[in-house]
Amino acid sequence: MAPAVDRQGYWGLTTSTLDWCEENYAVTWYMAEFLVGMGSWCFHMTLKYEMQLLDELPMIYSSCIFVYCMFECFKTKNSVNYHLLFTLVLFSLIVTTIYLQVKEPVFHQVMYGMLVFTLVLRSIYIVTWVYPWLRGLGYTSLGIFLLGFLLWNVDNIFCDSLRNFRKKVPPVVAVTTQFHAWWHILTGLGSYLHILFSIYTRTLYLRYRPKVKFLFGIWPVILFEPLRKH
Repeated sequence: MAPAVDRQGYWGLTTSTLDWCEENYAVTWYMAEFLVGMGSWCFHMTLKYEMQLLDELPMIYSSCIFVYCMFECFKTKNSVNYHLLFTLVLFSLIVTTIYLQVKEPVFHQVMYGMLVFTLVLRSIYIVTWVYPWLRGLGYTSLGIFLLGFLLWNVDNIFCDSLRNFRKKVPPVVAVTTQFHAWWHILTGLGSYLHILFSIYTRTLYLRYRPKVKFLFGIWPVILFEPLRKH
């Protein structure tokens, strides 16, 4: 994480509790952190506290949805687990309330990490005991996500060194060292593959015949059809 700087742009003084290693307003006066602004647009563009919440709290909510889907993937159609649903909604409300009060990014990161860890354990259970042939897809999504997490930590720990390095190399090289941007790209890809993993698991349980296909030879998607009736 970068130290606080005085450089301001269109959005004025930074009010967020986080300011990452990207040089603020280096590309355009209208966007504080340009590279990751394409992902969590509002927060990284403005570095305003309200927009930070718009970026971070949906991470909790969407992960709760993932948890529900993964733990309900072996249930019958149209069933609803109200106990799990209530628990996850209550968890989201508690995290939101506390985070609005304490404004401590580490709290959010720990809560998000707990949800991700839960998803990892559930996925490992599925590929170990239920559908072992899904290990490739499951572990690929996990590996890509962890690589993004690793680069995010490198960006935080070695921020000053990375900034100095970028000043000494051509822009085309410097842009590849924006590891926070790589975090967004890799975790986004890892999350997408995990969604495919969840869809594959669910449709397989419902006796469909899912298959992984690659659009244009590179982009994975799930195609399936109902089980043939004889």
